[in-house]
Amino acid sequence: MTQATTSNGNSLKRSLKARHLSMIAIGGSIGTGLFVASGKTIAQAGPGGALLSYIVVGIMVYFIMTSLAELAAFMPTPGSFATYSAEYVDESFGFAMGLNYWYNWAVTIAVDLVSLQLVMAYWLPYIDGWKWSALFLLVMFWINYISVKGFGEAEFWFSLIKVVTVIIFIVLGVLMIFGILNGGDAGGWKNWTIGEAPFVGGFSAMIGVAMIVGFSFQGTELVGIAAGESQDPGKNIPIAIRRVFWRILLFYVLAILIISFLIPYTDPRLLSNDTTDIAVSPFTLVFQHAGLLSAATVMNAVILTAVLSAGNSGMYASSRMLYALARGRKAPAIFAKLSENGVPRNALYATTFIAMLCFLTSLFESQEVYGWLLSISGMTGFIAWLGIAISHYRFRKGYVKQGLDLSKLPYKAGSFPFGPIFAFVVCMTIVIGQDYQAFLADSLDWKRIISTYVGLPLFVTIWLGYKYIKRTKFVRYEQMKFPEFKE
Repeated sequence: MTQATTSNGNSLKRSLKARHLSMIAIGGSIGTGLFVASGKTIAQAGPGGALLSYIVVGIMVYFIMTSLAELAAFMPTPGSFATYSAEYVDESFGFAMGLNYWYNWAVTIAVDLVSLQLVMAYWLPYIDGWKWSALFLLVMFWINYISVKGFGEAEFWFSLIKVVTVIIFIVLGVLMIFGILNGGDAGGWKNWTIGEAPFVGGFSAMIGVAMIVGFSFQGTELVGIAAGESQDPGKNIPIAIRRVFWRILLFYVLAILIISFLIPYTDPRLLSNDTTDIAVSPFTLVFQHAGLLSAATVMNAVILTAVLSAGNSGMYASSRMLYALARGRKAPAIFAKLSENGVPRNALYATTFIAMLCFLTSLFESQEVYGWLLSISGMTGFIAWLGIAISHYRFRKGYVKQGLDLSKLPYKAGSFPFGPIFAFVVCMTIVIGQDYQAFLADSLDWKRIISTYVGLPLFVTIWLGYKYIKRTKFVRYEQMKFPEFKE
């Protein structure tokens, strides 16, 4: 595939190597969800419910990633699944997917910036949180403004810090559980039997926290976005996806298991609905239980780096998606312009503007704003995954129907057709059922319903509105175009 060019003659630079791709995927997904929001899943669903939710959603994400690997290796483009949706489903569907994903990551940056306020409050509670958001937003903006190579290197080292930290946490946690390292009253299996544990709230609670769990995994699909600026995509994308997913699943499952052994789900400091101290993450609490207050301070610094990294990845992904929409004449042409070193700076400006939603904390409580933005971002992320599953299913069906040789694909998802179908069913179940109890209450909580589900009607409105205006048609299998793959 050739480099993406624009009317001004510049092009995106294929500067991202395999190590960058791997760390970009890890960096986008190991951040707010694991370090800050994981406590809420244990508090609401209990240790067993939280662990099972992470396993089920993790398996679903695995199938999403193999689907994306097949598509991205065959057609590496900065538009990624928005382009695939347009080519193999419907142009209007692709437009809605692209706009949804841009909005998703732009809002996610705001989530991360609010998280940074809460983390900084651990040390300096008397400084207004919005000031920290402003400072870190400027840092993210500058890293992405320079060049894609600068972003790739920064993200590599940010992510490496996170990976090393999680490994150290797991090792120390195991030592605490077995009493080798002084961990106070670790609890162990007792934490799985107190109160309503291990499954608190039953199936409905698991569905409720599944959106938070999904938010934790969001970012793995960043490999698809980075495909347009990667070297040798046909080889490196499948390698990166195979390596990354199992590491992430291993990190999450072990981390949740260790937290549940060391901290009971009834601990008021976890991110339950009643907590007043959202700034302290479960990771920090584990070290506090061990009496290692200095280590807790270091851990909080690592969390700061992790959340900054996740927001940094979001800034990259959303600006590239808006650039791709503009290139396809689905967004104002101004966003398709590139700087001399290949950075879509106008798209970066627009993304930064949406990320300023984090400044709502100057009007409302930080914890309340965090909850709103997390719900909105989680829904839009699941919609993106649904689009990937649908696009891959139709891509493969059309590829075979036209009599093309599957062995010519740079990467072939071995789980087809079960993988995309399973992912679609699980995604749809979570999207529709995540907060169904809000509709069963005697008095409907519209504020809660809107904050949870607003992404769904917005996506459908954009999809059908574009379809009506442009009169687009559903792409039939025999009409699909499959360009010859070139590295």
